[in-house]
Amino acid sequence: MRELKIKDITQIAIIAALYVALTVAPGLSAFAYGSIQFRVSEILMLLPFYNSKYSWSLILGCFISNIFSGSLGIYDMIFGTLATAIACYLITKVPNRDNMLWLVPIICAVVNGIIVGAELYFVLKIPFWINAFSVAIGELAVVIIGTIVFYILMKNRNFSRLFN
Repeated sequence: MRELKIKDITQIAIIAALYVALTVAPGLSAFAYGSIQFRVSEILMLLPFYNSKYSWSLILGCFISNIFSGSLGIYDMIFGTLATAIACYLITKVPNRDNMLWLVPIICAVVNGIIVGAELYFVLKIPFWINAFSVAIGELAVVIIGTIVFYILMKNRNFSRLFN
């Protein structure tokens, strides 16, 4: 990994803070935890597709956000963050970047559905497939919306320069 510059560290910190704010904000946090998840902050999962350094932002932001998970506590800090880390890693490995943006929502939905679904099964004793399905659907919906927004915004050269 190349050395991070002050600009990189600042960008990583800003994106991590934005992830936390979009997760724990009043009105948004009601849907950020539990078996039905619709985390607006997950739109940011598209950033590692454009630059892998943002994986650190999302992992850190997810970890901090999961501190606020009342019913899941330490389990969410560990397994929720692990799901984000695995999804970020897989997103950065997507080949043929120009035509594969559509894979990001699928990666996020599958990874979070399985890992967070299992976490909810073991902690809350809700059947695994119900959790996996509901988490995956919420994740898929949010990241598809983000994919459409990012696709449109990244066509603008001035905007796309922000994420390189």
